[in-house]
Amino acid sequence: MRPHRVGSRASEGGVAVARKRSGPLGPQAFLAKLDSLVQDFRHRQVIFVQGDPADAVFYVQKGRIKLTVVSKQGKEAVLAIAETGDFFGEGSLAAGSSVRMSSASSIGHSTVLRFSKDAVVRLLHEDVDFADLFVSYTLARTVRVEEDLVDHLFNSTERRLARALLLLSHFGKDGKPQPVIPQISQETLAQMVGASRARVSSFMNKFRKLGLIDYDGGSRGGLQVNSSLLSIVLRD
Repeated sequence: MRPHRVGSRASEGGVAVARKRSGPLGPQAFLAKLDSLVQDFRHRQVIFVQGDPADAVFYVQKGRIKLTVVSKQGKEAVLAIAETGDFFGEGSLAAGSSVRMSSASSIGHSTVLRFSKDAVVRLLHEDVDFADLFVSYTLARTVRVEEDLVDHLFNSTERRLARALLLLSHFGKDGKPQPVIPQISQETLAQMVGASRARVSSFMNKFRKLGLIDYDGGSRGGLQVNSSLLSIVLRD
């Protein structure tokens, strides 16, 4: 892990005060408003652990981050996969949140920006554009969590797995198959859909035989998901 600081235009706590709206806030504007620590993580390297102090918010500059939770009985589940352009660890901003409720680790090589909790809270109060961006993100995340919960409650393992693969492959872009990262494992998929690895392996073999997925991603590598996999999700 190679951390280094990204300088800010701010002179007070790394936060630039901007009380007027200046149009949509993009990643570059976000970086300019907060002093950040840039950290590089290798595959499976831990970023924080369940129970650690909740003292920072993170942003995925490149790569993917797996968020997991472990029960008292030692059972592990994947809560979400944060991708390029996503925040994670934002639960630390909630009142009374002093420790991490989940763990985060890198899938493949990832570059992550770390922002202090106090700086983010201050900017949320001082900058309307940033507050709009952050609220929009958290609302979208809440909707996704609700969709995942409905999926787990009412759909079969086969449908949950098909949906997870479609989401990971960013299905819908130009109607073309999109590669899933090479490092995604059947163990991670099993933790995402709440099933055993053996059961996931069985369905993956079924999808492959039906031509719905392809383990040979060609020059781009990785698992390829074909649009026809949607038929599993939509099937009565």
